[in-house]
Formats: sequence, structure tokens, C-alpha cells
Amino acid sequence: MLSIALPKGRIAKETLEKFEDAFKEKFVFMNRKLILEKAGFKFLNVRNQDVPTYVIHGAADLGVVGLDVLEEKEYDLIKLLDLKLGLCKVAFGFVKGNKVDFTKSNIKVATKHEIITKKYFEEKAMAVDIIKLYGSIELAPLVGLCDCIVDIVETGETMKENGLEVGDTIMQSSAYLIANKNSFYAKKDLIFDLKEKIQSVL
Repeated sequence: MLSIALPKGRIAKETLEKFEDAFKEKFVFMNRKLILEKAGFKFLNVRNQDVPTYVIHGAADLGVVGLDVLEEKEYDLIKLLDLKLGLCKVAFGFVKGNKVDFTKSNIKVATKHEIITKKYFEEKAMAVDIIKLYGSIELAPLVGLCDCIVDIVETGETMKENGLEVGDTIMQSSAYLIANKNSFYAKKDLIFDLKEKIQSVL
């Protein structure tokens, strides 16, 4: 049996739809249940940020998680397949009509994507002061906490509604099927079979 950690909400639902297409079976979490066992799979319904934790500690063989989460946490996991779900990007946001001058010394950037942002500026050999925030990031440039923000953008509506505009993209992201390294070797045949079946319906 393969255990698979899924992030609660839309991505879990869309991932299970791919399994339904691939295996011609119905996969649905009943009521508030957190475990679904069917057709040789055990699905775990967990918080998005917790998916890699379950997989890295071997509580799940596989998981589905956004590339942005993997890049941010730098987990030692195997990226098996881009599921092309949950498409979004990590991008800059700044106060509308107030383009940031990246040539000035000491730019302040607020974000919860510290590692991704740090790498971006390191590659460009630019000095930057990163301020870690956990939520309501759009507020930061409006009250002068920072020059700009780096955040996940799907449609850009949240930024627009808060008087910001979307700037350059740092990276594109989508949901990936990931594997625990030990599981990958111990259950290689099962995992490759699953990968091929899911790939055929993408």
C-alpha cells in the first residue's frame, strides 16, 4: 500500500480527480475523516505546509505540495511529477504607481518566502533587508514597513484590492507529486506504476 499526504482543500480534490481518471474509481474523503483507504492507497488529509513533514519523516510515502513550499524549505525529497495543479507564481508587489528602485542601497522587502527572496537577490548580488511576515503581507508597503513585498500570486486580485500592483515574477509554481527517499527505493515499482498512470491523464 502507498500512503499519500494531500493538502486540504482544492488541491486535494483536484488530485483525487486525477486518481479517479487514472484508476476509474471514486476517491472521496467522507465527512471530516482524515484518512481514506481505497484501491491500495491510503490518503492522508493534512495542512498544506505539513505535507512535506509527513513525507520526510516517512509517515507518508508520497505527497502533493506546491513547488514554492519545496523551494522555500529546501527539503531533501524526490520531485516525481508536476501535476500542473494550483498554478501560481511568486512575484513582487509594490504600491501602485510607485516602482521600486532596485539600484538604491538597502531595499526593504517583506515576505513569508524568505529563502526564495534571499536567493533571488543573492544571484543578482544585491543588498536587501528581508522582513519576515506571516500574513496580511499587502499591508506592509502601505504603512511604510518595506519598499515592496514578495508573495504568492494567482490572479493578482488581492494585491489590486489593496492598492498594490504585481511586479516581476521570481518563480512559477504548481503542485508536485513528491516521494520520501526510502519509500522511493523500497516501493519503486509501485511508485513508478502510479507515476505512469497519473502522467497518462495529465
